Amino acid sequence: MAKLLVIGYVWPEPTSSAAGTRMMQLLKLFRNSGYEVIFASTAKETQNKADLSSLGIVEEKIQLNDPSFDSILKRLDPEIVLFDRFMMEEQFGWRVDENCPEALKILDTEDLHFLREARQKAFKENRTEEQLLNESELAKREIAAIYRCDLSLIISEPEIKLLQDKFNIPEDILFYLPYMFSEISSKEQEMLPGFEERKDFISIGNFLHEPNWQAVLYLKEKIWPEIRKKLPDARMNIYGAYASQKVVNLHNARENFLVHGWVEDSTKAMKESRVCLAPINFGAGLKGKLVEAMQNGTVSVTTPTGAEGINAEMEWNGFITHGDREFINRAVELYSNQDLWEQKQQKGFEIINSRFNGKEHGNLFQQRINLILNNLKDHRNMNFTGKMLRHHLHRSTYFMSRFIEEKNRNKK
Repeated sequence: MAKLLVIGYVWPEPTSSAAGTRMMQLLKLFRNSGYEVIFASTAKETQNKADLSSLGIVEEKIQLNDPSFDSILKRLDPEIVLFDRFMMEEQFGWRVDENCPEALKILDTEDLHFLREARQKAFKENRTEEQLLNESELAKREIAAIYRCDLSLIISEPEIKLLQDKFNIPEDILFYLPYMFSEISSKEQEMLPGFEERKDFISIGNFLHEPNWQAVLYLKEKIWPEIRKKLPDARMNIYGAYASQKVVNLHNARENFLVHGWVEDSTKAMKESRVCLAPINFGAGLKGKLVEAMQNGTVSVTTPTGAEGINAEMEWNGFITHGDREFINRAVELYSNQDLWEQKQQKGFEIINSRFNGKEHGNLFQQRINLILNNLKDHRNMNFTGKMLRHHLHRSTYFMSRFIEEKNRNKK
Protein backbone atom coordinates (compact mmCIF):
# COMPACT_ATOMS: atom_id res chain seq x y z
CA MET A 1 0.00 0.00 0.00
CA ALA A 2 1.44 3.38 -1.05
CA LYS A 3 1.97 5.89 1.75
CA LEU A 4 1.01 9.55 1.89
CA LEU A 5 2.49 11.74 4.61
CA VAL A 6 0.64 15.00 5.20
CA ILE A 7 2.48 17.71 7.15
CA GLY A 8 -0.30 19.87 8.54
CA TYR A 9 -0.10 23.49 9.57
CA VAL A 10 -2.97 22.72 11.95
CA TRP A 11 -5.05 19.66 12.75
CA PRO A 12 -8.10 19.62 10.42
CA GLU A 13 -11.23 21.31 11.80
CA PRO A 14 -13.98 20.85 9.19
CA THR A 15 -16.62 22.33 11.51
CA SER A 16 -14.56 25.51 11.99
CA SER A 17 -13.19 26.48 8.60
CA ALA A 18 -13.32 25.89 4.87
CA ALA A 19 -9.62 25.02 5.04
CA GLY A 20 -10.48 22.16 7.38
CA THR A 21 -13.16 20.93 4.98
CA ARG A 22 -10.71 21.12 2.09
CA MET A 23 -8.08 19.09 3.95
CA MET A 24 -10.61 16.41 4.87
CA GLN A 25 -11.59 16.12 1.21
CA LEU A 26 -7.96 15.52 0.27
CA LEU A 27 -7.45 12.95 3.02
CA LYS A 28 -10.59 11.03 2.03
CA LEU A 29 -9.59 11.16 -1.63
CA PHE A 30 -6.25 9.49 -0.91
CA ARG A 31 -7.79 6.96 1.47
CA ASN A 32 -10.41 6.02 -1.15
CA SER A 33 -7.59 5.63 -3.67
CA GLY A 34 -5.97 2.99 -1.46
CA TYR A 35 -3.25 5.04 0.22
CA GLU A 36 -2.07 4.58 3.76
CA VAL A 37 -2.33 8.11 5.13
CA ILE A 38 -0.28 9.59 7.98
CA PHE A 39 -1.10 13.10 9.22
CA ALA A 40 1.66 14.89 11.13
CA SER A 41 1.54 18.32 12.74
CA THR A 42 3.40 20.52 15.21
CA ALA A 43 0.15 22.23 16.21
CA LYS A 44 -1.74 21.75 19.45
CA GLU A 45 -4.91 19.69 19.24
CA THR A 46 -8.22 21.50 19.70
CA GLN A 47 -11.69 20.38 20.70
CA ASN A 48 -12.88 20.91 17.12
CA LYS A 49 -10.24 18.59 15.64
CA ALA A 50 -11.54 15.92 13.27
CA ASP A 51 -11.41 12.28 14.34
CA LEU A 52 -8.82 11.11 11.81
CA SER A 53 -8.50 7.66 13.33
CA SER A 54 -12.10 6.90 12.32
CA LEU A 55 -10.93 7.19 8.70
CA GLY A 56 -7.98 4.89 9.30
CA ILE A 57 -5.52 7.79 9.29
CA VAL A 58 -2.46 7.57 11.55
CA GLU A 59 -1.56 10.68 13.56
CA GLU A 60 2.01 11.78 14.29
CA LYS A 61 2.96 14.67 16.55
CA ILE A 62 6.16 16.29 15.33
CA GLN A 63 8.46 19.09 16.44
CA LEU A 64 10.10 21.99 14.66
CA ASN A 65 13.87 21.98 14.23
CA ASP A 66 14.20 18.53 15.72
CA PRO A 67 16.10 15.57 14.21
CA SER A 68 13.34 13.20 15.40
CA PHE A 69 11.47 14.12 12.22
CA ASP A 70 14.30 12.61 10.16
CA SER A 71 13.73 9.32 11.95
CA ILE A 72 10.00 9.50 11.26
CA LEU A 73 10.66 10.07 7.55
CA LYS A 74 13.05 7.13 7.35
CA ARG A 75 10.60 4.89 9.20
CA LEU A 76 7.62 5.86 7.05
CA ASP A 77 9.43 6.19 3.70
CA PRO A 78 6.36 7.78 2.01
CA GLU A 79 5.83 7.80 -1.76
CA ILE A 80 4.09 11.19 -1.49
CA VAL A 81 4.51 14.06 0.97
CA LEU A 82 1.83 16.75 1.01
CA PHE A 83 2.58 20.10 2.67
CA ASP A 84 -0.41 21.93 4.13
CA ARG A 85 0.46 25.51 3.17
CA PHE A 86 3.85 26.87 2.14
CA MET A 87 5.10 27.43 5.70
CA MET A 88 5.27 23.68 6.22
CA GLU A 89 7.33 23.26 3.07
CA GLU A 90 9.76 25.90 4.31
CA GLN A 91 10.16 24.09 7.63
CA PHE A 92 10.24 20.47 6.51
CA GLY A 93 10.85 20.38 2.75
CA TRP A 94 14.62 20.13 3.01
CA ARG A 95 14.36 17.23 5.46
CA VAL A 96 12.07 15.40 3.04
CA ASP A 97 14.59 15.94 0.24
CA GLU A 98 17.42 14.60 2.38
CA ASN A 99 15.63 11.55 3.76
CA CYS A 100 13.10 10.70 1.02
CA PRO A 101 14.55 12.14 -2.20
CA GLU A 102 12.24 10.08 -4.42
CA ALA A 103 9.04 11.14 -2.64
CA LEU A 104 6.64 13.21 -4.73
CA LYS A 105 6.25 16.60 -3.02
CA ILE A 106 2.84 18.27 -3.26
CA LEU A 107 1.99 21.69 -1.87
CA ASP A 108 -1.63 22.45 -1.02
CA THR A 109 -1.72 26.24 -1.01
CA GLU A 110 -5.31 26.40 0.42
CA ASP A 111 -5.38 29.87 -1.08
CA LEU A 112 -2.53 32.15 -2.07
CA HIS A 113 -1.47 33.72 1.22
CA PHE A 114 0.46 36.52 -0.46
CA LEU A 115 -2.60 37.48 -2.50
CA ARG A 116 -4.80 37.58 0.59
CA GLU A 117 -2.21 39.70 2.42
CA ALA A 118 -1.86 42.14 -0.49
CA ARG A 119 -5.62 42.59 -0.79
CA GLN A 120 -5.94 43.14 2.95
CA LYS A 121 -3.28 45.84 2.88
CA ALA A 122 -4.83 47.42 -0.20
CA PHE A 123 -8.19 47.57 1.60
CA LYS A 124 -6.76 49.08 4.78
CA GLU A 125 -4.15 51.40 3.22
CA ASN A 126 -6.08 52.51 0.13
CA ARG A 127 -3.35 51.25 -2.19
CA THR A 128 -3.48 49.12 -5.33
CA GLU A 129 -3.25 45.34 -5.23
CA GLU A 130 -0.74 45.40 -8.11
CA GLN A 131 1.66 47.68 -6.23
CA LEU A 132 1.52 45.56 -3.10
CA LEU A 133 2.06 42.31 -5.00
CA ASN A 134 5.24 43.74 -6.49
CA GLU A 135 6.50 44.63 -3.00
CA SER A 136 5.38 41.43 -1.27
CA GLU A 137 8.00 39.47 0.68
CA LEU A 138 5.35 36.81 1.28
CA ALA A 139 4.96 36.36 -2.48
CA LYS A 140 8.67 35.58 -2.81
CA ARG A 141 8.45 32.96 -0.07
CA GLU A 142 5.25 31.32 -1.29
CA ILE A 143 6.25 31.24 -4.96
CA ALA A 144 9.64 29.81 -4.00
CA ALA A 145 7.84 26.99 -2.17
CA ILE A 146 5.70 26.35 -5.26
CA TYR A 147 8.85 26.01 -7.37
CA ARG A 148 10.49 23.66 -4.86
CA CYS A 149 7.56 21.23 -4.97
CA ASP A 150 6.74 18.83 -7.78
CA LEU A 151 3.10 19.93 -7.89
CA SER A 152 1.09 22.70 -6.21
CA LEU A 153 -2.67 22.51 -5.75
CA ILE A 154 -4.42 25.78 -6.58
CA ILE A 155 -8.02 26.12 -5.47
CA SER A 156 -9.26 28.70 -8.00
CA GLU A 157 -8.70 29.47 -11.68
CA PRO A 158 -8.06 33.20 -11.10
CA GLU A 159 -5.16 32.26 -8.82
CA ILE A 160 -3.69 29.95 -11.48
CA LYS A 161 -4.00 32.77 -14.00
CA LEU A 162 -2.21 35.17 -11.64
CA LEU A 163 0.64 32.71 -11.06
CA GLN A 164 1.08 32.06 -14.77
CA ASP A 165 0.52 35.56 -16.17
CA LYS A 166 2.24 37.72 -13.55
CA PHE A 167 4.84 35.37 -12.09
CA ASN A 168 5.43 33.06 -15.07
CA ILE A 169 5.03 29.83 -13.09
CA PRO A 170 5.17 26.80 -15.44
CA GLU A 171 1.77 25.16 -15.82
CA ASP A 172 3.20 21.66 -15.36
CA ILE A 173 3.88 22.30 -11.65
CA LEU A 174 0.39 23.74 -11.01
CA PHE A 175 -2.87 21.84 -10.71
CA TYR A 176 -6.38 23.26 -10.39
CA LEU A 177 -8.18 21.41 -7.61
CA PRO A 178 -11.22 23.19 -6.15
CA TYR A 179 -13.61 21.85 -3.52
CA MET A 180 -14.86 18.36 -4.34
CA PHE A 181 -18.48 17.41 -3.66
CA SER A 182 -20.96 14.72 -4.57
CA GLU A 183 -23.63 15.70 -7.06
CA ILE A 184 -26.82 17.10 -5.52
CA SER A 185 -29.58 14.97 -7.02
CA SER A 186 -33.08 16.23 -7.84
CA LYS A 187 -34.42 14.16 -4.96
CA GLU A 188 -31.94 15.73 -2.52
CA GLN A 189 -32.86 19.19 -3.78
CA GLU A 190 -36.55 18.53 -3.18
CA MET A 191 -35.87 17.36 0.39
CA LEU A 192 -34.28 20.67 1.39
CA PRO A 193 -36.46 23.21 3.26
CA GLY A 194 -38.34 25.56 0.95
CA PHE A 195 -38.79 29.32 1.01
CA GLU A 196 -41.63 29.33 3.56
CA GLU A 197 -39.81 26.91 5.88
CA ARG A 198 -36.84 29.23 6.18
CA LYS A 199 -36.35 32.61 7.81
CA ASP A 200 -33.69 35.16 8.68
CA PHE A 201 -30.27 35.98 7.25
CA ILE A 202 -27.00 34.17 7.97
CA SER A 203 -23.31 35.00 7.92
CA ILE A 204 -20.74 32.36 8.84
CA GLY A 205 -16.96 32.15 8.96
CA ASN A 206 -13.93 31.45 11.14
CA PHE A 207 -13.04 34.66 12.99
CA LEU A 208 -9.32 33.91 12.95
CA HIS A 209 -9.64 34.86 9.29
CA GLU A 210 -9.50 38.66 8.99
CA PRO A 211 -11.82 38.97 5.94
CA ASN A 212 -14.60 37.29 7.94
CA TRP A 213 -14.28 39.73 10.83
CA GLN A 214 -14.27 42.71 8.48
CA ALA A 215 -17.32 41.36 6.62
CA VAL A 216 -19.32 41.00 9.85
CA LEU A 217 -18.25 44.46 11.02
CA TYR A 218 -19.38 45.84 7.66
CA LEU A 219 -22.71 44.07 8.01
CA LYS A 220 -23.23 45.56 11.44
CA GLU A 221 -22.28 49.14 10.56
CA LYS A 222 -23.29 49.59 6.91
CA ILE A 223 -25.66 46.88 5.71
CA TRP A 224 -27.88 45.58 8.47
CA PRO A 225 -29.32 48.93 9.71
CA GLU A 226 -30.77 49.57 6.24
CA ILE A 227 -32.07 46.01 5.73
CA ARG A 228 -33.73 46.11 9.14
CA LYS A 229 -35.64 49.26 8.22
CA LYS A 230 -37.28 47.33 5.40
CA LEU A 231 -37.54 43.94 7.14
CA PRO A 232 -37.97 44.73 10.86
CA ASP A 233 -38.91 41.16 11.84
CA ALA A 234 -35.92 39.48 10.19
CA ARG A 235 -32.84 38.53 12.17
CA MET A 236 -29.17 38.60 11.23
CA ASN A 237 -27.55 35.43 12.63
CA ILE A 238 -23.75 35.45 12.88
CA TYR A 239 -21.89 32.16 13.28
CA GLY A 240 -18.19 31.40 13.39
CA ALA A 241 -15.49 29.65 15.38
CA TYR A 242 -13.01 31.56 17.56
CA ALA A 243 -15.10 34.69 18.05
CA SER A 244 -13.06 37.21 20.04
CA GLN A 245 -14.53 39.74 22.44
CA LYS A 246 -14.69 42.41 19.73
CA VAL A 247 -16.91 40.05 17.70
CA VAL A 248 -19.13 39.18 20.67
CA ASN A 249 -19.51 42.91 21.39
CA LEU A 250 -21.39 43.32 18.10
CA HIS A 251 -24.29 41.25 19.46
CA ASN A 252 -27.42 43.37 19.88
CA ALA A 253 -30.73 41.58 20.44
CA ARG A 254 -32.76 44.79 20.14
CA GLU A 255 -31.42 45.26 16.62
CA ASN A 256 -31.90 41.55 15.76
CA PHE A 257 -28.14 41.30 15.15
CA LEU A 258 -27.26 38.04 16.90
CA VAL A 259 -23.72 36.73 17.37
CA HIS A 260 -23.91 33.01 18.16
CA GLY A 261 -20.25 32.01 17.77
CA TRP A 262 -19.28 28.48 16.78
CA VAL A 263 -22.06 26.21 15.57
CA GLU A 264 -21.68 22.44 15.70
CA ASP A 265 -23.81 21.81 12.61
CA SER A 266 -23.32 24.60 10.10
CA THR A 267 -25.38 22.79 7.44
CA LYS A 268 -28.43 22.82 9.74
CA ALA A 269 -28.00 26.54 10.39
CA MET A 270 -27.63 27.18 6.67
CA LYS A 271 -30.72 25.12 5.75
CA GLU A 272 -32.83 27.06 8.25
CA SER A 273 -31.75 30.41 6.76
CA ARG A 274 -33.33 32.10 3.78
CA VAL A 275 -30.43 34.29 2.59
CA CYS A 276 -26.67 34.23 3.19
CA LEU A 277 -24.95 37.64 3.27
CA ALA A 278 -21.23 37.93 2.53
CA PRO A 279 -20.02 41.53 1.94
CA ILE A 280 -16.41 40.39 1.50
CA ASN A 281 -14.06 43.23 0.58
CA PHE A 282 -10.78 41.30 0.37
CA GLY A 283 -9.47 37.75 0.51
CA ALA A 284 -8.29 34.95 -1.74
CA GLY A 285 -9.18 31.39 -2.70
CA LEU A 286 -12.76 30.12 -2.66
CA LYS A 287 -15.20 31.35 -0.03
CA GLY A 288 -16.43 28.18 1.66
CA LYS A 289 -19.48 29.86 3.20
CA LEU A 290 -20.88 30.69 -0.24
CA VAL A 291 -20.27 27.20 -1.60
CA GLU A 292 -21.88 25.73 1.53
CA ALA A 293 -24.88 28.00 1.00
CA MET A 294 -25.32 26.60 -2.50
CA GLN A 295 -25.10 23.03 -1.24
CA ASN A 296 -27.87 23.67 1.25
CA GLY A 297 -30.17 25.58 -1.08
CA THR A 298 -29.54 28.96 0.53
CA VAL A 299 -29.33 31.89 -1.85
CA SER A 300 -26.71 34.57 -1.27
CA VAL A 301 -25.67 38.15 -1.84
CA THR A 302 -21.96 38.89 -2.10
CA THR A 303 -19.25 40.95 -3.81
CA PRO A 304 -17.03 40.16 -6.81
CA THR A 305 -14.26 39.20 -4.36
CA GLY A 306 -16.64 36.84 -2.55
CA ALA A 307 -17.72 35.14 -5.76
CA GLU A 308 -14.24 34.92 -7.29
CA GLY A 309 -13.41 31.50 -8.67
CA ILE A 310 -16.76 29.93 -7.80
CA ASN A 311 -19.16 30.43 -10.69
CA ALA A 312 -16.95 31.29 -13.70
CA GLU A 313 -19.49 32.38 -16.34
CA MET A 314 -22.45 30.69 -14.67
CA GLU A 315 -25.30 32.70 -13.14
CA TRP A 316 -24.94 33.26 -9.38
CA ASN A 317 -27.38 31.74 -6.86
CA GLY A 318 -28.47 35.21 -5.82
CA PHE A 319 -26.62 38.39 -6.67
CA ILE A 320 -23.05 39.64 -7.02
CA THR A 321 -23.28 43.32 -6.15
CA HIS A 322 -21.22 46.48 -6.55
CA GLY A 323 -21.80 48.92 -3.73
CA ASP A 324 -23.81 49.07 -0.51
CA ARG A 325 -27.11 50.25 -1.97
CA GLU A 326 -27.27 47.44 -4.49
CA PHE A 327 -26.27 44.90 -1.82
CA ILE A 328 -29.06 46.05 0.51
CA ASN A 329 -31.74 46.16 -2.20
CA ARG A 330 -30.86 42.74 -3.57
CA ALA A 331 -30.84 41.19 -0.09
CA VAL A 332 -34.33 42.52 0.61
CA GLU A 333 -35.55 41.45 -2.83
CA LEU A 334 -34.29 37.88 -2.41
CA TYR A 335 -35.73 37.62 1.08
CA SER A 336 -39.17 38.81 -0.02
CA ASN A 337 -39.69 37.31 -3.48
CA GLN A 338 -40.35 33.56 -3.44
CA ASP A 339 -40.32 33.10 -7.21
CA LEU A 340 -36.98 34.88 -7.52
CA TRP A 341 -35.60 32.96 -4.53
CA GLU A 342 -36.52 29.60 -6.06
CA GLN A 343 -35.01 30.54 -9.43
CA LYS A 344 -31.76 31.60 -7.82
CA GLN A 345 -31.61 28.55 -5.57
CA GLN A 346 -31.54 26.34 -8.66
CA LYS A 347 -28.51 28.23 -10.00
CA GLY A 348 -26.55 27.20 -6.92
CA PHE A 349 -27.26 23.52 -7.49
CA GLU A 350 -26.10 23.90 -11.08
CA ILE A 351 -22.82 25.50 -9.98
CA ILE A 352 -22.09 22.75 -7.44
CA ASN A 353 -22.84 19.92 -9.87
CA SER A 354 -20.95 21.50 -12.76
CA ARG A 355 -17.97 23.19 -11.12
CA PHE A 356 -17.24 21.08 -8.03
CA ASN A 357 -17.81 17.52 -9.23
CA GLY A 358 -15.72 15.53 -6.77
CA LYS A 359 -15.46 12.38 -8.87
CA GLU A 360 -14.30 14.26 -11.94
CA HIS A 361 -11.72 16.42 -10.16
CA GLY A 362 -10.49 13.48 -8.07
CA ASN A 363 -9.89 11.31 -11.15
CA LEU A 364 -7.95 14.07 -12.92
CA PHE A 365 -5.83 14.62 -9.82
CA GLN A 366 -4.98 10.94 -9.51
CA GLN A 367 -4.06 10.82 -13.20
CA ARG A 368 -1.68 13.76 -12.75
CA ILE A 369 -0.07 12.17 -9.70
CA ASN A 370 0.49 8.87 -11.55
CA LEU A 371 1.94 10.68 -14.55
CA ILE A 372 4.47 12.56 -12.44
CA LEU A 373 5.38 9.52 -10.32
CA ASN A 374 6.13 7.57 -13.50
CA ASN A 375 8.30 10.38 -14.88
CA LEU A 376 9.60 12.06 -11.72
CA LYS A 377 13.18 12.56 -12.89
CA ASP A 378 12.15 14.16 -16.18
CA HIS A 379 9.50 16.25 -14.41
CA ARG A 380 12.10 17.66 -12.03
CA ASN A 381 14.65 18.25 -14.78
CA MET A 382 12.18 20.61 -16.48
CA ASN A 383 12.05 22.70 -13.30
CA PHE A 384 15.61 24.02 -12.97
CA THR A 385 14.41 27.01 -10.94
CA GLY A 386 13.02 24.60 -8.37
CA LYS A 387 16.34 22.73 -8.21
CA MET A 388 18.21 25.96 -7.68
CA LEU A 389 15.86 27.16 -4.93
CA ARG A 390 16.00 23.78 -3.18
CA HIS A 391 19.79 23.93 -3.17
CA HIS A 392 19.99 27.39 -1.61
CA LEU A 393 17.16 26.88 0.88
CA HIS A 394 18.57 23.54 1.96
CA ARG A 395 21.93 25.01 2.80
CA SER A 396 20.58 28.03 4.71
CA THR A 397 17.79 26.11 6.46
CA TYR A 398 20.09 23.21 7.25
CA PHE A 399 22.60 25.36 9.13
CA MET A 400 19.91 27.38 10.90
CA SER A 401 18.11 24.23 11.99
CA ARG A 402 21.32 22.62 13.21
CA PHE A 403 22.11 25.80 15.17
CA ILE A 404 18.68 25.69 16.86
CA GLU A 405 19.03 21.97 17.56
CA GLU A 406 22.36 22.57 19.26
CA LYS A 407 20.92 25.40 21.35
CA ASN A 408 18.04 23.20 22.44
CA ARG A 409 20.41 20.36 23.28
CA ASN A 410 22.54 22.65 25.47
CA LYS A 411 19.44 23.77 27.40
CA LYS A 412 18.63 20.21 28.45
